[in-house]
Amino acid sequence: MITVRKGMQVKVISGNHKGETGKVLAVYPKTNRVIVQGVNFIKKATRPTQENPSGGFSEKEAAIHMSNVMVVHGGEATRIGFKTLEDGKKVRVANKTRQEIEI
Repeated sequence: MITVRKGMQVKVISGNHKGETGKVLAVYPKTNRVIVQGVNFIKKATRPTQENPSGGFSEKEAAIHMSNVMVVHGGEATRIGFKTLEDGKKVRVANKTRQEIEI
């Protein structure tokens, strides 16, 4: 189940970038991966083009597995749970504070 959405603030909980936080730029549900702003940079070779005649290397964020991030709510990392309201609507809640989460 996908608990992370685009635009959420997340914290990396394992791997080389443990402890870093950033905003989710993209979510790939089929592969369970997310791209987090400012985390997991890779160098990519670029061919010479008219805009960049010399070519070279560019840095960009690479995807990390969704299990390696936790949503930050109220300044601390928390798991995500679900709650059904009286009107039948299903909402996302932070498990630590039991408050609803908005993106």
